[in-house]
Amino acid sequence: MSAQHILLIEDEPQIRRFVRTALMAEGYQIHEAETAKRGLIDAATRRPDLIILDLGLPDEDGLQVIRDLRTWCSLPIIVLSARSDETDKISALDHGADDYLTKPFGVGELIARVKAHLRRHQSGQQEASTLQMGDITIDLISRTVHKANQLKHLTPLEYRLLTVLIKHQGRVLTHAQLLNEVWGAGHAGQEHYVRVFMANLRQKLEDNPANPRHLLTEIGVGYRLVI
Repeated sequence: MSAQHILLIEDEPQIRRFVRTALMAEGYQIHEAETAKRGLIDAATRRPDLIILDLGLPDEDGLQVIRDLRTWCSLPIIVLSARSDETDKISALDHGADDYLTKPFGVGELIARVKAHLRRHQSGQQEASTLQMGDITIDLISRTVHKANQLKHLTPLEYRLLTVLIKHQGRVLTHAQLLNEVWGAGHAGQEHYVRVFMANLRQKLEDNPANPRHLLTEIGVGYRLVI
């Protein structure tokens, strides 16, 4: 099996060296680009399995790079940025990024995110009829959910929220993205809907709803489903 290919678009040499060393040690093939223009060309010609992107590039803002990429590809994009404000994270995710790491970040976290998104992308290409999360079994054909072999009744909106999270498993989804996909565009700005229904899902599916293992909160941003 050939090594998975990761494109790193980053203008800081020390960050490139840090990321390259960490990922090559895990067996990934790394190609580097220092500018947005070069990165877009390499994304189109090299067809990587995943892109790691800095927002502060010298020739173009990283958000525009995400917009350009999303016009033709769906591969995972992990943003690296020194911008730590929640609005910057939300903006990157709303533009189509799959994840966001704030500099400085640890090797372990970077590798875990890369592996999770590569798995998600591969599983998305091989649609499964059932999903297993610990003792939770979700049958996407019969639309049933069992926990510890007991059937759990979910309302239509709770089930819709769960399936949207499953579709994007491992990816951070903002409140706005969840509202649009589950409730529709007419509910923009009504984030409390998401919080209430997520709390309901946790009560029904998590062993400890106050400390969930699968339905995770990204504070101030949104939610992520971890298998």
